[in-house]
Amino acid sequence: QVQLVESGGGLVQAGGSLKLSCAASGRTFNTNPMAWFRQAPGKEREFVAAVVWSVSTTAYAASVKGRFTISRDNAKNTVSLQMNSLKPEDTAVYYCAAQNYYKGYVSHSSDDYNYWGQGAQVTVSS
Repeated sequence: QVQLVESGGGLVQAGGSLKLSCAASGRTFNTNPMAWFRQAPGKEREFVAAVVWSVSTTAYAASVKGRFTISRDNAKNTVSLQMNSLKPEDTAVYYCAAQNYYKGYVSHSSDDYNYWGQGAQVTVSS
């Protein structure tokens, strides 16, 4: 059974940093896209970042590019999201996600991801 478990959320002031981690179990995702999505209250879930380690590819939403960094640790079967220069509008529940297989492109659609974590709350105060 595949499980994704997020950790590292919390409360931070604007301009601060947080690092989220997602530990996968049940299978490895070395060749599969792993991603972070987020959902703020009253809003739809949105793509944040993704990584495909086997083809050295990362992708970011325009709203976080230059501030967030996604990385993959194959030895630990984890994916992390380093978030710097946080803004109040980054406040959301952040979800880790993974695909069953790589389709040749990095999808920004939550519909294409097969496995999901339970979510981690990130709150940025102004």
